[in-house]
Amino acid sequence: MSHSSRRSFLRKLGASTALFAAGTDVSLAHDEERLEYLQPWRKWSPNDKIRIAGIGMGIMGFGNMITALKLPGVEIAGICDLYDGHFDHARERWGANLYCTRDYRELLERRDIDAVIVSTPDHWHDHIAIAAMRKGKHVYCEKPMVQHWEEGQAIIDAQRETGKVFIVGSQFVSSIVLAEAKKAIRSGAIGEVNFVEAVYDRFSELGAWNYSIPTDASPKTLDWDRFLGDAPSRPFDPVRFFRWRNYQDYGTGVPGDLFVHLISALHHALDAKGPERVFASGSLSLWKDGRDVPDVITGIMEYPKTDTHSAFQMQLRGNFADGSGGGTHVRIFGSEGVVEWGGSRFSVKKQKLPKAPGYGGWDTYNFFSAAQKKEFEKWYNAKYSEADKKWNEPVETKFSAPQGYDERPDHFANFFAGIRSGKPIVEDATFGLRAAGPATLHNLSYNRREVIRWDPVNMRVK
Repeated sequence: MSHSSRRSFLRKLGASTALFAAGTDVSLAHDEERLEYLQPWRKWSPNDKIRIAGIGMGIMGFGNMITALKLPGVEIAGICDLYDGHFDHARERWGANLYCTRDYRELLERRDIDAVIVSTPDHWHDHIAIAAMRKGKHVYCEKPMVQHWEEGQAIIDAQRETGKVFIVGSQFVSSIVLAEAKKAIRSGAIGEVNFVEAVYDRFSELGAWNYSIPTDASPKTLDWDRFLGDAPSRPFDPVRFFRWRNYQDYGTGVPGDLFVHLISALHHALDAKGPERVFASGSLSLWKDGRDVPDVITGIMEYPKTDTHSAFQMQLRGNFADGSGGGTHVRIFGSEGVVEWGGSRFSVKKQKLPKAPGYGGWDTYNFFSAAQKKEFEKWYNAKYSEADKKWNEPVETKFSAPQGYDERPDHFANFFAGIRSGKPIVEDATFGLRAAGPATLHNLSYNRREVIRWDPVNMRVK
């Protein structure tokens, strides 16, 4: 498309840049000095201090703790992990006196700890999250909230009965980019949503979860039996310990690691409760290294019409054998346009069909008799005005978050605001099950090779 056939501009997202309205065109010059950046945090007084502990200190555990400690008024009180080397690294980073334990229950007994960050393998999420809330701790739980959908209601019940703040760690829900995309969709900028396409592809050993295994890994330096938990018993295997995402006993594969992010973002953008039918197909194509989860998987979900959105289909793909190099994108198609979202940017492309259908081209009109063509043209011109016939050129609007923006601190800011002031949490336990349920049903469908019917209101398999 030529520059003259569309209007395209870049907007920086800020706290006061909610300018979307249906049928409204906005033109904003790209001026770094004049654009306002979102400032999601405020300074907290010492009386607002929150002491946190990390349970599960692998890649996500350290990443979550490092992010949480960037926010004012937050301090680390201890960690729990099952590999001694993670204790050494934690003490190198946060001090030699940091409290470290292999038993998470020791942290839950401490009255000086306000909240815990649960970043363990998936099969431990429900056990630890429920125990933590029962012991009076607020909980930040990594996604997916549960390994199996049946475990979700118990977490919802624990949150309701204890009154503790609970948030699932799918950080895109707190992104200022997604918030602006949601405004665009809700304003009717792309008409009625009818199809969503979401892709999360990779092409590397580390991207395929084949993480480095320390040379000192042994039954002495890590607690294998505690790691297994309620998973089937088996001999010590450091590969399963450090690459647990590759195994159904402990993880949830591509659906639980990646699809759940896409589902969570879509549910927030559309205020959706979930699909009614889920089907998945997959294969083990490249990474034939002993894993028992597919490295290529596609899924399709059918969402019913609700008060907040029209009926639509969502198609998901995760390909860890993507020879093109991998990549991520989300496209939300509507009857009058499309939203394309990826990372810190998104765009809205509006294109509305004219009232007149047109004729000629690939059309039966071309094979009418000469007399019939004249009669048809006479009828057509009488029925449709020049305005009805006018084809409106697409209008594309591009949005970008400030350079270096990271939604993870925003997500933790929302968690801590919930603790300090009672601010409602969007991604609570109910939201978490509505995302984790359909995500993990992809695994169920893949293994059974059948369509799974889901009740999105009551959050259970039909």
